[in-house]
Amino acid sequence: MIIWGAWLLGEATREITLFAAMGILIGALDDVAIDLLWMTRTLWRRLTVYRRYARTTAATLPPPEQPGRIAIFVAAWQESDVIERMLRAALARIAHDDYRIYVGTYPNDPATIAAVQAVSDPRIRLVTGDRPGPTTKAECLNRIWAALQRDELSAGARCKAIVIHDAEDVVHPQELLLFDTLIERFDLIQLPVLPLVDRGSRWVSGHYVDEFAVSHGRQLAVREALGAGIPLAGVGCAIGRDALGRMARATGGRPFDETSLTEDYEMGLRLQAFGGRAAFVAMPAAPGEGPVATRAYFPATFEAAIRQKTRWILGIAFAGWDRLGWHGGVAERWMRTRDRRSVLAALVIAAAYVAVLLAGLCEILGIAPSWPAWAGPLLVANLLLLCWRLLVRFTTVTHFYGWREGCRAVPRLVIANFILMAAARRAFFTYTPGTVPAWDKTAHHFPEQVA
Repeated sequence: MIIWGAWLLGEATREITLFAAMGILIGALDDVAIDLLWMTRTLWRRLTVYRRYARTTAATLPPPEQPGRIAIFVAAWQESDVIERMLRAALARIAHDDYRIYVGTYPNDPATIAAVQAVSDPRIRLVTGDRPGPTTKAECLNRIWAALQRDELSAGARCKAIVIHDAEDVVHPQELLLFDTLIERFDLIQLPVLPLVDRGSRWVSGHYVDEFAVSHGRQLAVREALGAGIPLAGVGCAIGRDALGRMARATGGRPFDETSLTEDYEMGLRLQAFGGRAAFVAMPAAPGEGPVATRAYFPATFEAAIRQKTRWILGIAFAGWDRLGWHGGVAERWMRTRDRRSVLAALVIAAAYVAVLLAGLCEILGIAPSWPAWAGPLLVANLLLLCWRLLVRFTTVTHFYGWREGCRAVPRLVIANFILMAAARRAFFTYTPGTVPAWDKTAHHFPEQVA
């Protein structure tokens, strides 16, 4: 029995290790391909475009040919803790002459309604329907869209673009100026999202800093360069009024899909199917300054982060596969594969941690698994690729947040892995095709001081 148990442990260690190692290798090579494309694109632009022309910044961006009104949509369910401060900060900071903020609320959320009404400003438009909350964020956005259309009809003029924000967002002062000019060339614009550093949650909330720095610092730029669809982040994005109107006419007057958990992600991909032009714009605010970006605090506890990641996995990996399928060319299919690999990635990561534990147990018991000849080179290759991944993580986070956060990003990878595994497990056991989701939101907080 002891011999049989030792053999079983050795076999299990070998098989699980090789499965995890092969999965990690495939995922790492996928990421390296993105890195190489990003470096090639960056080097090419520096050697060609930026040698001939100074890099455009929001401060040097030409004014729009035809300035227009910008409508900002904010869907708010149980956001009384943040919405008043968010609105006051936005009104004080936004450098644009013609905009209106539409805040969608619910009749059974009087605290949020009162917080919005406390900001007495003609640029704030409260939209409260008859349907009690929570519904979905998309349903709330559709009600705001209907209110905007009524206002346009009453005023006899249409707005130029619709910008989407959340109730906890810190809006960049030059954001609308940038949108006003660039929406004349594109149907959709996504700005970078750079999470605020939560000093009370360096490790949980901080892992969002790392992931968005890599995603919005590199991956979306590559996605745009390849001609693949640009998924919206749900904040810091602008959609041309005409483009959103075309989508609304094709969907019964409701441009935002109320049956989707990730209507923002799907909106960007659906726009491409309608022939729209999308752009990811990481433009410095001024020479030597950081980009025009949306900033916000992200979930600070394990439970809140797991809930949010579960919603993203459900909407993108599971429902996205069912609802959007596989369309487009090679680049588009590659990007959709990357979007939907989170569940498999969680399985591979879990197998890797189990393999480490089993290998340690084998070492303690003196059991030597029978490794194939190629196992050693495979593990060495994965170690080198891991070092590369950590280097990319460090340098990218350092670029946006400084070297201290860059150093923290390295061990935070372990925290991110455990959150991903827990969220993927929850998503796998809760996904039911065809169900209409409820608004599973998390509690938010707004910075006490906005600099």
